[in-house]
Amino acid sequence: MDRDTLRAYDRDAAGFAEDWETQPAPSDMQALILEHFTPGLTADIGCGSGRDAAWMNANGFETIGYDASEGLLAEARRRHPGVPFEQAALPGLEGMDDGQFQNVLCETVIMHLPPTDIPASVSRLIDVLKPGGALYLSWRITEGADRRDEFGRLYGAFDASLVLDALAGADIVLDQQSVSASSAKVVRRLIARRRQSSRTG
Repeated sequence: MDRDTLRAYDRDAAGFAEDWETQPAPSDMQALILEHFTPGLTADIGCGSGRDAAWMNANGFETIGYDASEGLLAEARRRHPGVPFEQAALPGLEGMDDGQFQNVLCETVIMHLPPTDIPASVSRLIDVLKPGGALYLSWRITEGADRRDEFGRLYGAFDASLVLDALAGADIVLDQQSVSASSAKVVRRLIARRRQSSRTG
């Protein structure tokens, strides 16, 4: 995770969490999860306030939320005490085992990474899936050059080939660009399924 982005989240975790929790429900994302995820242990990577982890847990997907920000994890635990939350950061996701999860959600996280970390991060998201498991991966589109918002958060303007090339061990079953029902920002979404015999890294 970009250090300035992480500092921004830790500095005002309560404010960011309140904003996310009061946004409109991400009905478009939820519909894709219900269509493509199957019951089993699920990871929410970059869980933020815990909103999406709590929704998945309530809708038949046993979910663990992970975030790099200790401040956001404290907010998630306070707001959603029935869901487990743990610290982990891309690209390494230390503490997670290969093949641990049936499903992985990584919603609008990777644009906060230095572009050089994106291929390894995407490969790692596939590695922690069981064979046949599903990854939902999305990122906010930034045109032109990288930029930082007023809080100092990085929004990387990277070529999608960094992601697509890293998904060599998976089958992409959905690839779309649309306006998020929750944030009203333009995002690109992929659903990828790990091949039964895939080896990544």
